[in-house]
Amino acid sequence: MNRLVILLIAFFFINNCSLNENSRIWKDKEKELTTQSKLKKVFAEDKIVVQEFNQGLNLDLSLIKTNKKFIDNQNNFGSQSYKGELKKIGSFKFSKLEEINQIDFKPIFFLNHIVFFDKKGSITKYDKNQKVIWKKNHYSKAEKKLHPKLNFISHGENILVSDTIAKYYSINSNTGELNWSKNNTYPFNSEIKKHKNKFFVIDYQNTLRCYKIEDGSECWSLQTEESFTISSSKYSLIIIGDMIVFSNSIGDITAVDVESGLIIWQLPTQSSSIINETYNLKTSKLVSDGNSIFISNNKNEFHSIDVKTGTTNWITDINSNITPVITGNLILTVSNEGYLYSIEKNKGNIIRVNDLFKIYKQKKRKNIYPRVFAIGMKKLYLTNSDGKMIVVDLQNGSIIKTEKVSSNLVSKPFIFNNNLFLVRNGSIIQYN
Repeated sequence: MNRLVILLIAFFFINNCSLNENSRIWKDKEKELTTQSKLKKVFAEDKIVVQEFNQGLNLDLSLIKTNKKFIDNQNNFGSQSYKGELKKIGSFKFSKLEEINQIDFKPIFFLNHIVFFDKKGSITKYDKNQKVIWKKNHYSKAEKKLHPKLNFISHGENILVSDTIAKYYSINSNTGELNWSKNNTYPFNSEIKKHKNKFFVIDYQNTLRCYKIEDGSECWSLQTEESFTISSSKYSLIIIGDMIVFSNSIGDITAVDVESGLIIWQLPTQSSSIINETYNLKTSKLVSDGNSIFISNNKNEFHSIDVKTGTTNWITDINSNITPVITGNLILTVSNEGYLYSIEKNKGNIIRVNDLFKIYKQKKRKNIYPRVFAIGMKKLYLTNSDGKMIVVDLQNGSIIKTEKVSSNLVSKPFIFNNNLFLVRNGSIIQYN
């Protein structure tokens, strides 16, 4: 009898209470967490496209403009000048890096030189014949053990560096010697961008920081909503005119005046405040054609955002955290399931879908995911998690060839001086 009474009381209590979102404790029913519609949005299953669409359609690529120089400090929005045969002509050796799958490694290309780093933070400058010109390390013995991951950007004869152990500094590109060195409170988790005499970088506290190139002193900083978890992907920032636009770990897109640091507009792209949902969010880098900004994520959302107002132009269902590329009136991306999407830039209409993972058997493809791609002379070069690179004819979407680069992960393809470069664990591979 007593047991029955206890069960009835427990049922009555649970039936008339709900969980409070902030405190995580049970409250009165009148303070319910959310409506059923919001629950459905937060926990809905992704509608992932797993079939081809207009796969034989020929696309008009006449509006594609080629960039003959490597873009290292602005938006990756167009195709690049490369029409080689993917014949390996050499490699640049360095000590193996850890977590190559977690960091988007990016060398610096000069006229006849390449600059990169190793697992202890040593920076090496190579000539075009893979010969080492200089090698410098500006870290203490204790700091080397932390295996700092570096981000570069060139500025005249200098190189600006930020890292994952909260240091940032400037070195001379001719000698590798230190110009100045500073410390931040938190590690950095983005590329570096520059504008006139300033450069910008985002740390793990979702804070955009503006520094003077001359001496590294801080001009201003702007913290967006603080995250309780460390992001599993890099944050992104781009400069459009006198405005810098950046993303953070919880899906907010913020536009800021580069001189004052004042917010121009801010757009949240995610409605969930659940920690697990935030941690699992993976987004692409931002790209822009000057009128619109594009970003996609692994929550099946591809966003087009108006540059001036921050309002949403359109959202389409594409499951991808790979950085898209704008080519003329089209925008291209690859979904996490290996499908190449050709999208009408202005309206968001999907024109064509091609299955690039048809080269894999069904059982194997479930364990393969695309890395990043680059656009050459009307060709697409996609690297995958199994060390393969797939070459695609952009006009008809057909697979031209598959290149085995490594037994595991490789980086995004980089195109410079009509050569193609890939970073793998221990070397940079150069193709003609």
